[in-house]
Amino acid sequence: MLKLVIANWKMNPASYKEAQKLAGAAGQSVRKYRRVEVVVCPPFTWLTDMSHEKEYGLEYGAQDVFWMDKGAYTGEISPLILKNSKVKYVIIGHSERRKLGETNEDANRKLKAALANGLTAILCVGEDSKIHARGSAAVIKFIEKQLRECLKGLNSKSHPSTGKPNYIIVAYEPVWAISTNPGAKPDNPDQAERVILAIHKSLNSMFRAPHPMFRVLYGGSVNGANAEGFLNKPSIQGVLVGGASLKPREFEKIIKYADAVSVNKNKKVSKINK
Repeated sequence: MLKLVIANWKMNPASYKEAQKLAGAAGQSVRKYRRVEVVVCPPFTWLTDMSHEKEYGLEYGAQDVFWMDKGAYTGEISPLILKNSKVKYVIIGHSERRKLGETNEDANRKLKAALANGLTAILCVGEDSKIHARGSAAVIKFIEKQLRECLKGLNSKSHPSTGKPNYIIVAYEPVWAISTNPGAKPDNPDQAERVILAIHKSLNSMFRAPHPMFRVLYGGSVNGANAEGFLNKPSIQGVLVGGASLKPREFEKIIKYADAVSVNKNKKVSKINK
């Protein structure tokens, strides 16, 4: 299984010209390193222009979605609009959305709507600094609760696969590690792997799927200097990248590391998913 690298540009860049430069640089890296999957998630204003272009050879994702296909919902973007705009992925439940009031119930409705329209959902989970300070048992308990509530009502037959081996991506993003938060620093790869192994086991107990339904990634201050440590872990199937995805050289380093480790078979994860 190839490693997956997802770029979350957040509310950047400020112009379409800058967005084109970033996409062009990412596209060059993809052409250079072919044993990696790369998804770029620009702001909505640049997303649909880019998703219709094939110039860069990238896959595209949205940073959020609403749970209705159409209707009088001013300011919202539906999964049907994204699908018809050739967008294939969507981030759901990011901590920055949760900080603005999004709940696990909201994430659940969005996730169901995304899957019903054939989109690949990228569900973000992760603990804040207070829960992190209580220790690994508290962290895992909190994340298991997030997973249960966000994935409520779903099973291995709920929605058809989009043709990819995994149609729900879970991104473990410890909130305290996200670079935009004061005092943030990346998690330790060994510690992140322990949590991600627990996520795999939790998902396996919730979904008795005949095929792998999930990919689990790490996110939180991922950059060119630390990406290799996370990507070398068999249970970490990729990374969700924030600020470093806006720096072409940094992002290329991450893609390069992902390419280098993608050729190895992920035996640990295949056992977990059985």
